[in-house]
Amino acid sequence: MTTTVNGQRTAIVTGAARGIGAAVALRLARDGLAVGVVDLDETDCAGTVEAIRHAGGTALAVGADIADEDAATAAVDRVAAELGPPTVLVNNAGIGPRAPLVDMTTQQWDTVLGVNLRGPFFLTRAVGPHLIAAGWGRVVNMSSISAVGDAARVDYGSSKAALIGFTKSLALQLGRHGVTANAIAPGFIVSDMTRTSARRLGVDFEEFRRDAERSIAVGRVGVPQDVAHAASFLVSPDAGFVSGQVLYVAGGPVD
Repeated sequence: MTTTVNGQRTAIVTGAARGIGAAVALRLARDGLAVGVVDLDETDCAGTVEAIRHAGGTALAVGADIADEDAATAAVDRVAAELGPPTVLVNNAGIGPRAPLVDMTTQQWDTVLGVNLRGPFFLTRAVGPHLIAAGWGRVVNMSSISAVGDAARVDYGSSKAALIGFTKSLALQLGRHGVTANAIAPGFIVSDMTRTSARRLGVDFEEFRRDAERSIAVGRVGVPQDVAHAASFLVSPDAGFVSGQVLYVAGGPVD
């Protein structure tokens, strides 16, 4: 039996100020969920929240550094207090700067692992009691095709691979409470991250995008809404027999 306020389930989406996170937040709101829009700066969440409210949905902007244990816990507590106990969590926030292994500092490694792995742990741990109390829940962790190996970003690839292990372990541990846990692994998605990658390589983004398209089976790169559609299914009541899985949203097979 799910816990709702006024018949509405509550979701938390991290990294939801823009890009994939914003698209996921908007889609879940369209699906009828109240959404806690979490990002580093609360003011940056205003656009996503306004778009949700303009469409008739319910949303709350929450600023939090999810790599900080206290901040992550406080964010969940605030969403629970103002929107209702969260039973859907989408751990989307992530960073992935490029740096060669020999030049990578310990601080750079720790920063990437902090956001990409520690953050999802902190958020999921804080949401866990609400999921268990409700006897129902959905956790979706945003991995990446980089989980199979990323020559340019060993820190990023490592964090995204670890997130898959985290997801499968959650599925095994929380399944008896009616909770599913799955990962989405996007390929090339038009986003701030891919634009930043192009800039760092000194390549025009449109050229970067066209190069990527030539290696993708469906002949195009992805957009944030492609990932949002996948998240919508995985958090739905109809996906109750899908758990511990990795859904590649990459336009083709991934080695």
